[in-house]
Amino acid sequence: MNQVLLACDGLSMRFGGLVALNALSLSVNEGEILGLIGPNGSGKTTFFNVITGIYQASAGRVDYRGQDLARLSAQEIYRAGVTRTFQRSRLCLPLSIFDNLMIGNHRRLNHGLWFNLMRRREFRRQFEQQYVQAQGLVRTFSQSLSERLFEPAASVNMIDRRRIEICRALISQPTLLLLDEPSAGMTHEETRELMDDILIVREHMPGLSIVIIEHEMNVIERITERCIVLNFGQKICEGPYAKIAADPQVQEAYLGTA
Repeated sequence: MNQVLLACDGLSMRFGGLVALNALSLSVNEGEILGLIGPNGSGKTTFFNVITGIYQASAGRVDYRGQDLARLSAQEIYRAGVTRTFQRSRLCLPLSIFDNLMIGNHRRLNHGLWFNLMRRREFRRQFEQQYVQAQGLVRTFSQSLSERLFEPAASVNMIDRRRIEICRALISQPTLLLLDEPSAGMTHEETRELMDDILIVREHMPGLSIVIIEHEMNVIERITERCIVLNFGQKICEGPYAKIAADPQVQEAYLGTA
């Protein structure tokens, strides 16, 4: 039985009179891929935003390796080992692929003015180390993309942009990766390829836990071991995909009744 990596207890998020998360309690196990589904407005992305410090929870606790993430800043949460992607692309398209990846690795880089201007030999050594790491990570997704690291991100297609965003989230070697609708804007074939990539990454990083928000139910069925369904900011069902797909509450709230 895998140990619990993250546990939320009574997590709530209010925007004035709107309750986006309502006393939500759930857990994420070490090394699992957890699916988070629900209709639009059910609180899925709000949950990610609270977990990563974009919003500060109105109430509740998020225990992550003995720390309460609900009381930490976004920078502290990132340093603790939690990273994410966004539904809409956050790439800096004029920058190179390599530069975009380094944005995700800033906690491991020396940003000091003296180091960057005067210690050029050490700076070059750090650059070469980071390049080798970045190329190896991108190669996990695509050999051809790993050979284009100095090209602008704007020059690659949608699936490769998604790969870059996931690599940017992975390059700091997190323990928990949050994926917010990674298939958005892609074809079914591109989605299948990207899910293949995610499964390969999980093989290469067996200790990595992944929570994925998705509307494509075939994606959820294929890559997750467990699913949690939200509606109106509350958990209405939890279990393997076959269980949640057969649940009448889920069918009514999200999948559609027969």
